[in-house]
Amino acid sequence: MSDAVLADLPDLAGRPRDPLRAAILGDLGQVLFESLPRSDQRRHGMSYLQGLLTTPGRKSIRNMAARFGGPATEQSLHHFINSSTWDWDEIRRALAHYLDRSTSLPAWVVRPMVIPKSGPHSVGVDRRFSVARGHAVHAQQAVGIWAASDELSGPVNWRLRLSAAWLEDESRRSQVAIPGDVRGPETLADCAVRACVRTATGWDLPVRPVVMDVPGADPITVVRGLRAAGLRMLIRVDPGLPLTVCDPALPGHTVAPVPAGRVVAAAKGLRRPVTLPCLSAGGIDDVPRTVLAASVRVRMPASLRKTGRAGRYGELLLLAEGSAGPGRPERLWLTDMVGAHPAALLRYSGLIRRVDQDFSDIAEPAGIRDFAGRSYGGWHRHITLASAAHSVGALAGLAERRKTIRKGNQTWSLW
Repeated sequence: MSDAVLADLPDLAGRPRDPLRAAILGDLGQVLFESLPRSDQRRHGMSYLQGLLTTPGRKSIRNMAARFGGPATEQSLHHFINSSTWDWDEIRRALAHYLDRSTSLPAWVVRPMVIPKSGPHSVGVDRRFSVARGHAVHAQQAVGIWAASDELSGPVNWRLRLSAAWLEDESRRSQVAIPGDVRGPETLADCAVRACVRTATGWDLPVRPVVMDVPGADPITVVRGLRAAGLRMLIRVDPGLPLTVCDPALPGHTVAPVPAGRVVAAAKGLRRPVTLPCLSAGGIDDVPRTVLAASVRVRMPASLRKTGRAGRYGELLLLAEGSAGPGRPERLWLTDMVGAHPAALLRYSGLIRRVDQDFSDIAEPAGIRDFAGRSYGGWHRHITLASAAHSVGALAGLAERRKTIRKGNQTWSLW
């Protein structure tokens, strides 16, 4: 792709001639596609990224090809995404390292994503209940691993949840080209843990805590999996999770397991105000927010622990986060970072707001849920490049806020 084309690259809002985004796209594309052996693959990769960033509306291959090519371009991009053999894991690893070098990212955030589909034939589609729609829909379900800070977040890894209906039916597997080494099926918790462990321990990245809010994922499976991998964690849990309180001074203390909601209710007198940054689309607002927080040392009940080294959890910390106003439900968190101050822990939990904001403002316009094909490999390649397109927008937005463009050359800096 020529420098002239890159210089004309609009941003996700359609504003023309954005040299900052063009510079980031060129720099990131060179890093991401270094592992691709052929020049035509590297060219198609850049074209696909450009299409994700510039095509209005749905980011289908046909729409993107019509934007800057034609039938021949459509055919080439279709093959590049659906039939090529390039390794998306290597591209994701390069993206994670690029973000790691670009800015400080203190934690991994694990968030689920549901992708409604019009029919049952795309890989991983099952009937799932949609809270937003109030009824069951055909949809894929995936788990994303996001590198996140107060100011920026970006998805670097994804795992598509596949049910027994897909993995145990050889005809369906063949139709969407599910590789032979993909076996299962997986629960939502299994899916989240495996994606997280692969990202945090398999790509030679700095060790970071894992912040997880995945409704429907079994917390016991999550705790076991993350602790076995040696990862620090802060996971959101339901009030009904049974826990054993370690502090005998807590009102109503008992050696028997009690629901987490009852534990924090007994600790009502321990609530203290905590001041936290208020995250917005533009980064961090000047006006902070205040929440009430209380923490209690707990253990997993013996009946829920596995024997052996991986099941020796030790003490955990149950953290309640609530609003100062009446009628607001508390959010409950479980962590093994028992020595951390509640303010530090809740700052980690606030990164979920950053991810949700960036998903809506950047990832959705970049086509994160727009893959129209049916194949396993096509889905993974599309979402990998959509994640890279998201990073272009997120990094450019951060650099614009910090006003650190080095004028007069092709380089840029976040610092």
